[in-house]
Amino acid sequence: MNILVLNCGSSSVKFQIIETDKDRIAKDQDRRLARGIIERVGSHALITFQAEGRPPVKEDAPLRDSRAAIDRVVRWIISDESGIEGIRSMGDIHAVGHRVVHGGEAFKSSTRIDAQVLTGIEDCIELAPLHNPANLKGIRAARELFGEGVPQVAVFDTSFHSTMPETSYLYGIPYSLYRRHKIRRYGFHGTSHRYVAYRYRTLQRLGRDKVNIITVHLGHGCSACAVKAGRSVNTSMGFTPLEGLLMGTRAGDLDASILEYLNHKEGMSLAEIDTLLNKQSGLLGLSGLTSDMRELLEEEAENGDRRARLAIDIFCVRVKRYIGAYFAEMGGADAVVFTGGIGENSPAVRRRVCEGLDALGLSLDRAKNESLCAGKTGEISKPSAKLKAWVIPTNEELLIARDTCRVVMGLEIP
Repeated sequence: MNILVLNCGSSSVKFQIIETDKDRIAKDQDRRLARGIIERVGSHALITFQAEGRPPVKEDAPLRDSRAAIDRVVRWIISDESGIEGIRSMGDIHAVGHRVVHGGEAFKSSTRIDAQVLTGIEDCIELAPLHNPANLKGIRAARELFGEGVPQVAVFDTSFHSTMPETSYLYGIPYSLYRRHKIRRYGFHGTSHRYVAYRYRTLQRLGRDKVNIITVHLGHGCSACAVKAGRSVNTSMGFTPLEGLLMGTRAGDLDASILEYLNHKEGMSLAEIDTLLNKQSGLLGLSGLTSDMRELLEEEAENGDRRARLAIDIFCVRVKRYIGAYFAEMGGADAVVFTGGIGENSPAVRRRVCEGLDALGLSLDRAKNESLCAGKTGEISKPSAKLKAWVIPTNEELLIARDTCRVVMGLEIP
């Protein structure tokens, strides 16, 4: 089964073509056939397409909206130019899987898209006003392009966290506000946390109920997740992706009274404060230099920049704090698993996060830690460590493809 995986943003469309089926999933033999991205949708778009084993194709073209962008993707996929094995027409694309950021309380697992599901995603727009509208545009464009004969599936970032208990997802505000407006912790990066938990389970040959780990997704956006008996029981992102860990441009946790204080002292509107906390804070705001961890580590190493070091230290301390909190909340854990762009590729950040966690039983093997980057998977703790540390690259697109296959075939979603 050839699955087209779509991730539609406000001005971009990312895609992969993944060949999978029940047997390939069981044997972990899924194949990525092609991938690509279209940026600056709505103006003169920048296009990068690549079939596996071939050089990337780069071009630019005016693309007015998601419909035009997805049409361009599909025309390339089925063209002779792409050279994708086994695909020569739209009939060779058997299903479409969509990343959808917010499913609210309505969607607890991946779901085949119909009119009722579309309405449910629309109902979640006020919870994710920056993301769900773009996801919906992509879904509608793909349904229009492929017609009713090609099944389409929504895979929600929030659904993995639907197993959190009330003690984790409710805030300390009047309960009536939750009842009226569904103000609660939803959590995000769920597809990544779920995939990493699955990979850890398969690598360790464990049943799902034996998986007790803390997953740490560190990239431009960052979140931690407490996974107990294979299910999310807590996560650092909250009502929105702003809460929790320090991120590239997001502040993470802070005292809510700061909002009123900024309004009083700086005369800032709520919209301006929202922009400040989401786009001008985090590593960028603290360092005054950049939101890119790689550049901050270079500044620290080459120039001894104090604020670069400070931003990195606060970032790492925040991650360490959540690991300790989740370890206590879970009554212990078997491993801390790093993933995401920083988590997979920065031995320096992993080392600084793990320093001082000896009290929890985590001792880092420095040589192993330094050797695991660029897509490598493995353990980075010493053999004697009671709390293990792992690096496992995430693969959200693969999980979306597999869930799409399972939904279409009527298989259970693990």
